[in-house]
Amino acid sequence: MPFKRKKPSDAAVQTAGGRSSPHPFSLIDGYVPLGTPQMRLYAELREAVPVIDAAITKIVRLVGGFDVRCADAAADAALGRFMNSVAVGGNRIGIWSFMSSYFEQLLTFGTSVGEIVVGSGAVRGLYNAPLENIELRRASDGFGVEVYACGGVSPVRVKYPELILLSALNPAPGEISGCSLLKGLPFVSSVLLKIYNTIGLNWDRVGNVRFAVTYKPQNDAVDKAFAKERAMQVAKEWGDAMQPGGRVKDFVTVGDVSIKVIGADNQVLDSEIPVRQMLEQIVAKTGLPPFMLGLSWSSTERMSSQQADVLTSELEGYRRVLTPVIERICRTFLRLNGFACEPEVIWDDITLQDEVELSRARLFNAQAARLEAEGPAGKQPAPAAE
Repeated sequence: MPFKRKKPSDAAVQTAGGRSSPHPFSLIDGYVPLGTPQMRLYAELREAVPVIDAAITKIVRLVGGFDVRCADAAADAALGRFMNSVAVGGNRIGIWSFMSSYFEQLLTFGTSVGEIVVGSGAVRGLYNAPLENIELRRASDGFGVEVYACGGVSPVRVKYPELILLSALNPAPGEISGCSLLKGLPFVSSVLLKIYNTIGLNWDRVGNVRFAVTYKPQNDAVDKAFAKERAMQVAKEWGDAMQPGGRVKDFVTVGDVSIKVIGADNQVLDSEIPVRQMLEQIVAKTGLPPFMLGLSWSSTERMSSQQADVLTSELEGYRRVLTPVIERICRTFLRLNGFACEPEVIWDDITLQDEVELSRARLFNAQAARLEAEGPAGKQPAPAAE
């Protein structure tokens, strides 16, 4: 027919690079392996610097717990049982265990991958995928992301991509993978580890005291002739006197013999200021107050309201990244069990203030509610007496 509408073509990103002139080996420019040396570096940073590991663990705990509700009572009850009893990785139980590992992987490496395990028409479990087994590739439309498994000789695209959970933390424009929370810390951490290593070497040298025993022969010919034999005898007797585990022995000698402690005249460099400078950069990158990581840098240990507001906004930003993942897991469970309702993620309140501040806030809210309940009637003047 002359007025037949043409079928619209598939949408594609016009600003994606590398699509105008493809070549036979274009896939080389389009894949992103997640098991890179950079990822292994971030894992070693957590192991080498305890402050970094403690910061990531604290953030995971501070994000808090959550609950998922549905409008349908039957669906809500079934979803609650699923969240409490779902198997995670074959060795854990509960959706909270899965999300803790998922979020920890996201903070450490900037990208997190998980999978919904389905069998016989039901959700059998959740699985946290190691990043070294995953490759990401840009789809042919320049917009989507394809997940490949690196189990065999060549990567194989996953058969059911709708069961794959993928999150990227603050990705750069046009990039598939995200940016780790530890980005920018390798150099600072390397300087900090050098200082710690030097402190260990200095204590190994100074703590286990070493002595310099010097024998000076006299000007007469006898001392000069037997200088070597006498020096060896002094060394032998001194070694016997300093043997560990034995009884205390005195060292007696004749002649001009001087004994000094090696390194006693040298002053060890003060490491407090440079170590604090490096730790300040690390703590600033995590966004946590120093006292939460066991660092007492100020006279007060209480968190100010400004710090609490900033940290709360950081935690809420992480929650916005995790909420779609939780909704997708719960939605998959509901659809496979014949429920059409939508899940709603309800996060626990973030409480960073102490109990005194919380009690004062509840008091102020109660007073404000009482004044609002009285309304304008409570402010009207009493009628004048006739």
